[in-house]
Amino acid sequence: MRAMSMYRAVLSLSVAFLGLVLVLATWASAAERPSYQTLRFNEDWSVLSGGVSGDDPYDYMKYVELGDGVWLSTGGQLRLRYEGWQDFGFGGSANSDDFLLSRLFIHGDLHMGDNFRIFVQGKSSLAGDRDLPQGRRTLDVDEADVQNAFVDFSTTAGSHSLVLRAGRHELLFGKQRLVSPLDWSNTRRTFDGISVIVERSPWKATAFYSRLVIVDKYDLNDSDDDVELFGIYATTKSPGPEGLKGMDLYWLGLNRSSAAFNGSSGKEDRHTLGVRLWGAVAGSRLDFDVEGAWQLGEVGDDDISAFMVAAQVGTKFSQAAMKPRLELGLDYASGDDEAGDGDVETFNHLYPLGHAYLGYIDTVGRQNIIDVRATAAANPLGSLKAKLDLHGFWRADRDDALYNAGGGVARAGSAGTSREVGVELDLTVKQPLSRHTVVVAGYSHFFAGDFIDESGSGDDIDFVYTTLQHTF
Repeated sequence: MRAMSMYRAVLSLSVAFLGLVLVLATWASAAERPSYQTLRFNEDWSVLSGGVSGDDPYDYMKYVELGDGVWLSTGGQLRLRYEGWQDFGFGGSANSDDFLLSRLFIHGDLHMGDNFRIFVQGKSSLAGDRDLPQGRRTLDVDEADVQNAFVDFSTTAGSHSLVLRAGRHELLFGKQRLVSPLDWSNTRRTFDGISVIVERSPWKATAFYSRLVIVDKYDLNDSDDDVELFGIYATTKSPGPEGLKGMDLYWLGLNRSSAAFNGSSGKEDRHTLGVRLWGAVAGSRLDFDVEGAWQLGEVGDDDISAFMVAAQVGTKFSQAAMKPRLELGLDYASGDDEAGDGDVETFNHLYPLGHAYLGYIDTVGRQNIIDVRATAAANPLGSLKAKLDLHGFWRADRDDALYNAGGGVARAGSAGTSREVGVELDLTVKQPLSRHTVVVAGYSHFFAGDFIDESGSGDDIDFVYTTLQHTF
């Protein structure tokens, strides 16, 4: 009852606040300001140090001079999302519900001279009654907590810079296929640790050691001593060859005290070596993004040998009406061909934004999966953006499980012999109302395939959602 009373109070205040800011948002101008980032600490509002124009209602909170070389920037984000589900998890009509999620972020960014900085971000993530498996999950609820709280020590020499970051902070690398704050989640993911960020043109590299922060829905969160993520991620946007616009190289290490994959279990010591390339195909209108990663290490006494490949190619017709874009994609993540044979061949997708690549319903994760995707996107009405994704899913190996977006087993491998998981259709529309406010709506349908029918209840899944988000 206490949680629901708090939820209703916050929801009422949120709706009132959104009504106010939607009116204020009409003041926004096209003045040059930093764009809002998924990681808010990557924004640099020192561009307003010469004074604010007042054209944007939030200018006066983005750069507040406190003294000689000392300034403060503040901001936040409010998001409301309605979700409606039919046959969640292929569970039939009993697994059907609709509910509301709300999330509020508030942050402060204090700069003291050119070399020292403190960034703190708090959050409140709440959910209405969710009458689905697991009820109100840690993905949905975190009443009040700290999302980011770190200090930066930095130094710059010409085009070279070094930043030492210590404390709680979110991690985001590349296309977020393996490491992401998972913005779709109502609670978002974060880590406690240390990062060293080095820029030496044209390269930027981040070396880090961290521990995953575990959400405690109704108490303060703490990091898990049994889950360590570390590594080096380097990227450049000037790799040289014609058409190649960028390259990422990375090593990601994961230590977990307990893990299980298709009959292998025990302590997991896994290392991921990967490369990503993106650019344009010379002499054509095609663009591409390709990423591959290989994993080695041990789970208990069993050796790891797993891999994944992700590739997409597309083209945009910028001169045509509605500016359509077409894209084809392939995702492959290895599975294990025999339980208990001493080898672990199931790819571990670590901490990804799988939602963006393997379907909005989140039934499928980047583990033991083949996904063939076709995408069509367009701007049918001015700034309104519409996108249609069609996925075909198959298990990479018949003897391994179907894993969901959280890495959990959705259906055991031994429960069926077919590779065919199913087909998912995702329709999303996005309408910016201002530089601060955006509305997103979507509908998804999962057509259950033969493996789903063989391994248990096989009802198709329907998912609909509407999101209103205001960033300041």
